Amino acid sequence: MKRNHALIALIVIMMFTMLVTSCGGQNNNQPNNQGGQGNEGTTPTTAGTFLDKANNGEYKGKKVTMFGPFTDADEVKFNESVKAFEEKTGIDIAYEGSKEFEATIAVRVGGGNAPDIADFPQPGLLKGFVKDGKAVDVKTFLTDDYLKKQYNDSWLKMATMPGKTGDVMGGIWARSSVKSLVWYNKKAFTEAGYEVPNTWDELLKLTEQIAKDGDPAWSIGIESGAATGWPATDWVEDIMLRTTTPENYDKWVAGELPFTDPIVKNAVEKMSEIWFNNEYVYGGRKSIATTPFGDSVKPLFDNPPKAWLHRMGGFITSFFPEGVTADDYDWFPLPPIEAKYGQPALISGDIYAMFNDRPEVRAVMQYFTTGDSLKTWIQSGGVTAPMNDVDLSTYPNDQERRMAEFLKTATTIRFDGSDTMPGSVGSGTFWKGMTDYVSGTVQLDKALSEIQTGWKK
Repeated sequence: MKRNHALIALIVIMMFTMLVTSCGGQNNNQPNNQGGQGNEGTTPTTAGTFLDKANNGEYKGKKVTMFGPFTDADEVKFNESVKAFEEKTGIDIAYEGSKEFEATIAVRVGGGNAPDIADFPQPGLLKGFVKDGKAVDVKTFLTDDYLKKQYNDSWLKMATMPGKTGDVMGGIWARSSVKSLVWYNKKAFTEAGYEVPNTWDELLKLTEQIAKDGDPAWSIGIESGAATGWPATDWVEDIMLRTTTPENYDKWVAGELPFTDPIVKNAVEKMSEIWFNNEYVYGGRKSIATTPFGDSVKPLFDNPPKAWLHRMGGFITSFFPEGVTADDYDWFPLPPIEAKYGQPALISGDIYAMFNDRPEVRAVMQYFTTGDSLKTWIQSGGVTAPMNDVDLSTYPNDQERRMAEFLKTATTIRFDGSDTMPGSVGSGTFWKGMTDYVSGTVQLDKALSEIQTGWKK
């Protein structure tokens, strides 16, 4: 009897020990160290928790690895932008830049050597990793309320991608460049008595007026080495946003609305009204495909100007002639075409994705949702913040402050379509097809059919 009582007592003790271990041995509030979307059930922490802990020094001595395309001057600017955070928190953000990022990131992730955070300049490339469950869903550690406070709805929609078990937020937007801009020589424009157009019809009237005054209005070039044609795709994307719904734009970028659809053809034809009129374009249609895009802005600053308007993203200021200052130029948004679609903004930019889930990595990711993470980069010029908490006084001049305001007030914001499409289309048949069409080697219908074949590759 004593042996039976002893045996029963031993069993009870063992069961109690197992129960205590199973209940208390794991802290379910602590993130794991695995990439991917394996913690869909994790409840997002109260906004600020991980970043607050980092600022309080709780992750001092921790290292967070980053991999991306920033090299040379951009890598210097990035490292400078995170310096204050590293000094305050003690977290080392170890950035590695590569000009072969697109090819290398797939090898590293596939080989189990993923960085903690990767910077994707093309969200189309990130989508594949999100679909395979490799990237951590941002909403597992940042709440909806926090994200909606930091970004407007368009940014959040652009970061939402299909995951293994449904839509997830594949990353956070860290910096952007506005593309829907028309540049002009401010002094000459004013002296000529021209006025900034507010609608597409007004833009066409201005274009015609400049032609009547004896000059071509537009300076356009799409030559860019192996990437020749991309400025033409930007024009088509901008016009698509002004002639159809954001939903149709998204379907087009996803391959659900074919290039052969009348909606897409209409956008290209609107572009052609300007591009193929030799009185409207400096050098005429034949010069467009052979003029380097960076050189095509320079005629605006001849004395007197040889052309007056140039549509290009904010980065084009780096290609302005030496000696041109912010007092010499200005820009206006490419105007709306159909009023019901408002004033959209086409952008490019960087989306940061998280591959390894640790508290210090969450803290760094949250830091990148704040304007502080971009402050020094903004001050150096050429970058527009996608987040809402940036003081406009941070921008170095009025032109860049207005770009930030434009993004905040834009009816719709969408990412560069060719950068979002698969490479076989976006940087393949789309670039080539537009170049062939502009060069006059193929008619529009054939060009659009050829571009569409990229979806089959």
